[in-house]
Amino acid sequence: MINSGNSQKIKIGIIGLGYVGLPLAIEFGKKYSTVGFDIKKDRIKQLLAGYDSTLEMEKDVILSTKNLTFSFDAEDLQSCNIFIITVPTPIDDFKKPDLSYLVKASTMVGKILKEGDIVIYESTVYPGCTEEDCVPVLEKYSKLQYNTHFFCGYSPERINPGDKERTLAKILKITSGSTVETATFVDQLYGSIITAGTYKAPSIKVAEAAKAIENAQRDINISFVNELALIFDRMGLDTNEVLEAAGTKWNFLKFKPGLVGGHCIGVDPYYLVHKAQSLGYSPQVISSGRLVNDAMGGFVAKKILKKLIANGLQLQSCRILILGVTFKENCPDIRNTKVMDIYHELIDFGLEVEVCDPWANPLEVHDEFDIQLIDTLNLKTYDGIIVAVAHNQFLSLDLKSLKKDIHSVVFDIKSIFDKKMVDIRL
Repeated sequence: MINSGNSQKIKIGIIGLGYVGLPLAIEFGKKYSTVGFDIKKDRIKQLLAGYDSTLEMEKDVILSTKNLTFSFDAEDLQSCNIFIITVPTPIDDFKKPDLSYLVKASTMVGKILKEGDIVIYESTVYPGCTEEDCVPVLEKYSKLQYNTHFFCGYSPERINPGDKERTLAKILKITSGSTVETATFVDQLYGSIITAGTYKAPSIKVAEAAKAIENAQRDINISFVNELALIFDRMGLDTNEVLEAAGTKWNFLKFKPGLVGGHCIGVDPYYLVHKAQSLGYSPQVISSGRLVNDAMGGFVAKKILKKLIANGLQLQSCRILILGVTFKENCPDIRNTKVMDIYHELIDFGLEVEVCDPWANPLEVHDEFDIQLIDTLNLKTYDGIIVAVAHNQFLSLDLKSLKKDIHSVVFDIKSIFDKKMVDIRL
């Protein structure tokens, strides 16, 4: 096995250069010879020019990382002896884990795997996936034996898109390995770039499970306050006022109601559910939390529809503005955004809907959702305004100037405006 103390012999290949892979490639590239690989040629061309479409890394940082090269050619990975796989692990239309990206990446790495190499997975999976689903692929295509000729590690990503404070090196990293020696090596490797420190889990499966429950726990907590919002709506209570009052107790957890999308919280619990069901157990709490959170987009749409009708407006003649389409504020990430649930519900009722988002990539939004983003807001035009994402650019908007007349409705999902300025809050 490679000696972690000899950095000159370490050559790292990062497979997948999205929100997780690129920051990782840059940090490792500051210290080790590193190849950043992605199958998207356009992504590689942009990175070679110093442009990051995720807006996570600055141009000067990308171009000044001296030991880092970018490539879309798998042959450039052949000289690597450490492979770190950071590809997406989404769910399919039936809410089941989609391991296709993981299998394809493992197949590619397996074909160039050499004796003594280490493959580390960062993609979020269910407990057991690395050794039960990925390792057999590596063995098949490499013709090598696991834990004899090659070794594996798992170090779950903890990237928070759009967060410029808690960046990669400042977030404590869980590490693990398939043998005691591998676990130590993987821990020391990450420890050399993570200033916040590392936590060496006792096994790969423990590390996988830890990641799964991190996001499931947050999902369940948000689903609780979302369910409270549904209950308090029927009571005529402002959920935010109730939460503010309850939050005066020292141990009250201050979660907010809202749309739960993105690449982690809205997806990862399904991986845990899938694994549990495969073992003959049907998880009640996790599944219920997912049902509540997945239903919130529909609730928002129906709530504003009822208010428009109550105000005497004909729905088919209403023009609606949705402010924000990304899954969170001040970030261009549109993966699994639940704003689209609102959009489609309103479209189904025959309303005209415009979407504005200064952070989202218009071409990406068009390709993914067939929506043309607007870049200019029309004054005194909209019968309904939905503040879906709390981008900084929206905080100073004069909502009153956008309303068509006194019958127009403003629904502030994120509660970023004064209560007097809006008609509905979640």
